[in-house]
Amino acid sequence: MKQTETGPAAEAALLKGRIPWREIRLVSGLVLAAFLLTHFSNHALGLVSIEAMEAGRAWFNRLWRNPVGTVLLYGSLLLHFLLALQALYRRRTLRMPVREAAQLALGLSLPFLLIGHVTGTRIEWALTGHDSGYPEVVRSLWLLSPEIGARQAVALIIAWLHGCLGVYFWLRPKPWFPRWALLLYTGAILVPILALLGFAEAGREIAEAPERFAVRTPPGSDLLPRVGPGLYAFFGGLLALTIAGRIVRSANLWSRRVRIRYPNDQVVTVPSGFSVLEASRTAGIPHISVCGGRGRCSTCRVRVLDGLEHQPPPTAQERGTLARIKAGSNVRLACQFRPVGEIAVVPILSTGRNGVTALVRGGRAQGQEREVAVLFCDLRGFTSLTEKRLPFDTVFILNRYFEAVGEAVEDAGGYIDKFIGDGVLALFGLNTTPQEAARQALDAALRIKAALARLNEDYASEFEHPLRIAMSLHAGPAIVGEMGYGQATSLTAVGDTINAASRLEGLAKELDVELVISEDLATRAGLDLSSRNRQIVSIRGRAAPLGSWIIPEVGSLVRSS
Repeated sequence: MKQTETGPAAEAALLKGRIPWREIRLVSGLVLAAFLLTHFSNHALGLVSIEAMEAGRAWFNRLWRNPVGTVLLYGSLLLHFLLALQALYRRRTLRMPVREAAQLALGLSLPFLLIGHVTGTRIEWALTGHDSGYPEVVRSLWLLSPEIGARQAVALIIAWLHGCLGVYFWLRPKPWFPRWALLLYTGAILVPILALLGFAEAGREIAEAPERFAVRTPPGSDLLPRVGPGLYAFFGGLLALTIAGRIVRSANLWSRRVRIRYPNDQVVTVPSGFSVLEASRTAGIPHISVCGGRGRCSTCRVRVLDGLEHQPPPTAQERGTLARIKAGSNVRLACQFRPVGEIAVVPILSTGRNGVTALVRGGRAQGQEREVAVLFCDLRGFTSLTEKRLPFDTVFILNRYFEAVGEAVEDAGGYIDKFIGDGVLALFGLNTTPQEAARQALDAALRIKAALARLNEDYASEFEHPLRIAMSLHAGPAIVGEMGYGQATSLTAVGDTINAASRLEGLAKELDVELVISEDLATRAGLDLSSRNRQIVSIRGRAAPLGSWIIPEVGSLVRSS
């Protein structure tokens, strides 16, 4: 049997030739967001003066009212709307989480929200050559027709909200996002507030001294009154055609129904073409899907117990995701698998008694892939030490040890993940760069060694032999999120990086040394260990071995630096 190729090269080969609709939608959305940002910034200049708004408008027009800017802007608007229609049409069911529904609804509403504003400015300029300046626009929307001004303000804010949601969903998985999140949130709130305040200040200035601002009467145009209704009809017609297409397709698909059997004798009958995830949502069966059913994670995967023989093969996107997790031949992604005949499935990741809401209650609960540094440490020979002591004495010593390690980790900028017996797992890089995380982890190891020396000195009379420690340092990607049940839920990390760090800590015990540092962490920390003993470590479940440096005594790192 031919082995399936995995890895980035295999994923690239699988996805080659696929139209990157998600990337296209992202780029078009960023163009629209850039337009809104510059437009709102121009409005905010009203806090200075109307003259400042006019000076800013000159630069704004140079950017967006040239042939390239015009094609880019309106092409992006049309493309973004068409891709939203595509997403609406492709959905087999309109049952979806609130976040997905809000994103889709705002994307579809975008043209309808902006038509009035565009017709009164850009279309008027194109048909008559008259470029309405801020004095005319502010006078019209603030003094003569304030209700129209209020509608346009609401429309622009909704458009801005849609853009902010899109940018948030795009940036949320980025490892640097938590560090900049507060600044980005603040900017997202301040931009429309400052724009509205600037427009209001301009309106107040014109109301107090209308004679200061000359207003030109725009030339008439027979086409202008018909442009707005025509655009509404055009976009409304596209939306109506999409909905009609859904109805026709549904009628056709319902003539070819598919039965999907779930555990506990649950049977769902859906039209052919529905995905398993859509079938679950239609029937109200809890089914995990952290990425929202886009094939970007594997949390919705199911094991097909019966009926897989005559089903369509996985798409390139599904094959790529399944290859990354080394899934078995009977495992499919529920969001991508559209059965054509009766099947029996079992969701692999159970939602538990709390249902799916426990896994999607927030960004941290969903889990995010982060570049982290990991420290494992464990006391050597502690079991023999406890055999000769009373339980309360043992607890006292452990608490002093945990206190020393915890303070060392936190002072270095890390986070204590958990205590495991007399071992400790600490994470670094939750709010820093990978390079800084590696340096913090190394600093924590040095601090732990110093704290242990002080502990041995303070309680020398209590120990037959000084306390000894074994530590490991490693760095790489991990899934960081809130995991657990009930009161036992906490922020933790899982993945190959954590497993490898644990194996390196075991190696430190085997070699009777104080510290083992992976090459990955040493490189990120800028640590030159070429004079040290290097070993290649095989990690169970990991294809590639891991290079590591053996440090018999942690204090030697300080002396050699």
